[in-house]
Amino acid sequence: MISVVILGAGNVGTHLVKAIQAAEHINLVQWYCRNPKAIKSVVNAVELCHDLEQLRLADVYIIAVSDKAVSALSAQLPFENRLVVHTSGTVAMKQLDLKLRRGVFYPLQTFSATSELHFSDVPFCIETLNKDDSKLLQRLASAMGSPYYMINTEQRQALHLSAVFINNFTNQLYRIAHELSDSKNINFEILKPLILETAKKIQHTSPYNAQTGPAKRNDHVTINHHLRTLENHPEYQSIYKQLTQSIQTTHGFKKL
Repeated sequence: MISVVILGAGNVGTHLVKAIQAAEHINLVQWYCRNPKAIKSVVNAVELCHDLEQLRLADVYIIAVSDKAVSALSAQLPFENRLVVHTSGTVAMKQLDLKLRRGVFYPLQTFSATSELHFSDVPFCIETLNKDDSKLLQRLASAMGSPYYMINTEQRQALHLSAVFINNFTNQLYRIAHELSDSKNINFEILKPLILETAKKIQHTSPYNAQTGPAKRNDHVTINHHLRTLENHPEYQSIYKQLTQSIQTTHGFKKL
């Protein structure tokens, strides 16, 4: 049985608590949060802690707070030589306090308060200073039903950047498409099958080979028509031009 303390009550911390409580071979010892009101009644009974001095002994302490708070929180922990990991995609492992056995347990997934997650779809990127701690985190990921990968800091930061393009930027494009369809009284639901099919393609082919559309075809008639349609949206017109030019460069065509 692996004993765990979660520190942080944001989206990541809350989802981790749920997943750990659902796992058979993990004991959630405590859930720490400075503000008791931040922890909502979305999980089964768990011992809450609002004072770092009251933290109990555990095999691993998982810091799931904002990137800017990771280092300071680790420095405030009132113990030494215990395994403490953070869940950030960008914070270097060395930013954890030197008095601790340091590690990273980064879940590569998007977390929202209103969306349920299956942790079989949440790969963990693991980094530690010694093999025993690595094996413990591998066991922890497996107990949660998650795949895991041994990833160093530079690789993890590149993954996080890639994830921003895949998730955050793509979602903003969805939002723009939603606005454009709404402006013509078109139900956004009609576009959802296209969203799903685009994502499904990547399961069996590369993004390069999956590319379609007017930029890939170098179809200047359609491209110019789209740009004229966006004349009242200069910001979106700029995004369209940049993405079109990127696709054309990738596939060997001259820029607009």
